[in-house]
Amino acid sequence: MLKACLGAAVVVILAMLAKTRNYYIAGLVPLFPTFALIAHYIVGKGRSLDDLKTTIVFGMWSIIPYFVYLTALYFLVDRLRLEASLALAALAWLVAAAILVSVWLRFH
Repeated sequence: MLKACLGAAVVVILAMLAKTRNYYIAGLVPLFPTFALIAHYIVGKGRSLDDLKTTIVFGMWSIIPYFVYLTALYFLVDRLRLEASLALAALAWLVAAAILVSVWLRFH
């Protein structure tokens, strides 16, 4: 129940920010490291310090798929309907994330 309420609160905050003069800040709110905090706490409590540091480094590399998503969306919104642009940008994220994981597994 708490997770659902937190999720709803984030959606409300995003909707409110989108209507303000500083609407672009709505793009920053989803990047608050809520899940990263949880993941790092769980890994940090249940695994070694080296495992936690590996998780942190992988998290740094995970910025790449998000950048791919934003880049794809930036170019697609001029050419397609918003829904199609979002879907294709999400697909681009999935492809980039899959490549990241496969490269990580190969070299780590």
